[in-house]
Amino acid sequence: MTDVLDELQWRGLVAQTTDEAALRSALAEGPITYYCGFDPTAPSLHHGHLVQLVVLRHLQLAGHRAVALVGGATGLIGDPRQSGERVLNTKETVADWTERLKAQVSRFLDFEGDNPALLVNNLDWISELSAIDFLRDVGKHYRLGTMLAKDTVARRLRSEEGISFTEFSYQILQGIDFLELHRRHGVSLQTGGNDQWGNLLSGVELIRKAEGTAVHVLTTPLITKADGTKFGKTEGGAVWLAPDMMSPYAFYQYWLNAADEDVVGWLKIFTFRSREEIAELETAVRERPGAREAQRALASDVTTLVHGAAATEAVIAASQALFGRGELRDLDEATLRGAVAELPRTTAKPGDLIVDAFVGAGLVASKAAARRAIGEGGAYVNNVKVTSEEQVFEAGDLLHGRYAVLRRGKKTLAVADAS
Repeated sequence: MTDVLDELQWRGLVAQTTDEAALRSALAEGPITYYCGFDPTAPSLHHGHLVQLVVLRHLQLAGHRAVALVGGATGLIGDPRQSGERVLNTKETVADWTERLKAQVSRFLDFEGDNPALLVNNLDWISELSAIDFLRDVGKHYRLGTMLAKDTVARRLRSEEGISFTEFSYQILQGIDFLELHRRHGVSLQTGGNDQWGNLLSGVELIRKAEGTAVHVLTTPLITKADGTKFGKTEGGAVWLAPDMMSPYAFYQYWLNAADEDVVGWLKIFTFRSREEIAELETAVRERPGAREAQRALASDVTTLVHGAAATEAVIAASQALFGRGELRDLDEATLRGAVAELPRTTAKPGDLIVDAFVGAGLVASKAAARRAIGEGGAYVNNVKVTSEEQVFEAGDLLHGRYAVLRRGKKTLAVADAS
């Protein structure tokens, strides 16, 4: 592998560093121990966190020691938003979300072998810190002028709602994490998104003042789309990594729908394909855009990374089966549910006329149109051609006792749902 910093830069994963020459030297002399933190402010990580998880993995693959921190303490406070105070979640909720995030993070790193990763929770040390110790041992190293100058803090101070002391103190807690991990495990590099630059520098300054040691920060850029729209936004919200918040099928489809202008950059950022493989896919985008080879590679790699190979195989099978190139009855219920989640739908039960379902789902405008589609051989239930205008749903038509996939022609889909 080339120098890991060069690799990260080539992939578009480096926005800023505290001292590039010093960091490059430390990485070359390594291994170094590095960390990234993930706050449980939601029950799942999302696409933005995925960038950080990929960086953690690249560094571990290069031989450096990974520490993944889930913020059971900082999650109780919340990083200041650009506008408005966060609603504080209960301790029980944060504890539950902490365990969910720990399980998600664990998928991306190797916790065995000669270079095992470490998973920690900052509640373990912050909960033991008294108010007096916090003020005497930590607070004395912070200057209000510097804290007030942080972008988010300054913006909030200029707003009508202002900022609470709780959220204002977040940057100190993040600094404590870096200091504690530096003392406990020799951590000398923290990674994070570029919007966290000020918070990350908090730890650098605290370690310099408390320990007299120089440490490093590396941030990733904000990922954007070529058309200017926000990356990671869907009709349902964020691109969540938890399968119960975004099905593997919907997750796969998000990446499969990447624009030609975005897909090569996303292959660099979100996959571990070699430069040669990505160059070949870039050529395919240019010479054979209709084949969407790069998009299929991206969707397959990222879905496998997040959900595993079995889930990827299932969603690919579902994608093919929906359009008649596979057997719908072979799909497990969760995969089928994810595959039909965004389709137009209607209700149906055994004994109902199929023509009524086609009208109810909006596949045709009227019963007459439904009958014409049947007569022309263009109406299907579960990929089986409907042959009679009087045909009704049988119990066996409801896959998993609930779903019947309706198709008009080759590509127009809907679902009849018995629930």
